[in-house]
Amino acid sequence: MIQGPPPEAPLFIGSEVYRGSSYGPGHPLRVPRVSTVMDLARALGWLPAGRFRTSPRAKPAALALWHDTAYVAALQEAEELGEATPGMRARHNLGTLSNPVFPQVYRRPATGAGGTMLAAELLAARPGAIHVPGGGTHHGLPDRANGFCYLNDVVLAIKVLQRAGLQRIAYVDLDAHHPDGVELAFAGDPGVRMISVHEEGRWPFTGLLADTAGGSAFNLPVPRGYNDSEARMVVHELILPRVAEFRPEALVLQCGADSLEEDPLSRLALSNRAYLEATAALLPMAPRVLVLGGGGYNPWSVGRLWTAIWGHLAGHEIPDRLPAPAAAVLAALSWGGGGRPAPAPPLLTTLLDAPREGPIRPEIRDRLAGLSRR
Repeated sequence: MIQGPPPEAPLFIGSEVYRGSSYGPGHPLRVPRVSTVMDLARALGWLPAGRFRTSPRAKPAALALWHDTAYVAALQEAEELGEATPGMRARHNLGTLSNPVFPQVYRRPATGAGGTMLAAELLAARPGAIHVPGGGTHHGLPDRANGFCYLNDVVLAIKVLQRAGLQRIAYVDLDAHHPDGVELAFAGDPGVRMISVHEEGRWPFTGLLADTAGGSAFNLPVPRGYNDSEARMVVHELILPRVAEFRPEALVLQCGADSLEEDPLSRLALSNRAYLEATAALLPMAPRVLVLGGGGYNPWSVGRLWTAIWGHLAGHEIPDRLPAPAAAVLAALSWGGGGRPAPAPPLLTTLLDAPREGPIRPEIRDRLAGLSRR
């Protein structure tokens, strides 16, 4: 039997565009995230030069793989002008409270998209695992910004994989918010299987239990307080079986950090151990794995989670206590305003949360049972 090429060593794709780039002082994305992961991973000795790739900025022609050319042009113009015109606001949802115009309003999302598209190209050519924490902007729509997302790098990456000839791609989304943009792009596509676990009754108010996206999606809304025990059950009774039966050639895993207990924009209660358990269980399910970031609005919990995921992908043992250079990275973070409380001490000295186990509630069991019959 002819063997395919061996997997490449895991890669991390990042960029300096995120350092000091903010959506503005009143926006939840005023906090540093990707730059924190890069600094923390380097402080731990986990990000040697050979494992790091600088994310390119996607060109407008590449973004046209899914996005409207007029919308991409409007994003560029908004960055040049430093503001949105009334037409941009009306047609493309630019210059709103959720999707403000800021100095890197085109460069930053185009860099995120460039990173995930590069990762998809590399994975199409050779098996392996790639972490792109700046990716995961799963709400972006073809012709307008949506939910803090100006472009949809997830859709673009999956389309790159499809263009390369891959016929079965699984997408698993652990963000607290439903990936409405991704579901719009691949509804009814038999080559893409989408699985989303998200908080019920939370914006964008899509992804209901009965929503199948034309047979392509499994949606599990979960109640507030969703804990590690419930997440483990969901992984083993929904996510792993549905991915296994699909036999994906590639897996895209969105690890939005807003399902963590410390996040200010959801009411879920996971520890970062739940994400690591899910990642570890899913890695063997496909020869090509693209791990993305997504939501997450507490700088300490986001930075710790995405760094721990990279450590796992790269084969490092996670220390019980952070060495001084890594702890200094976390100590230097702030909310950037907003009057929120200081982080609890473990968020400054450790990478792993304490487990957050709890009862498995009847609504979780009932919803899983309903999905298992599909």
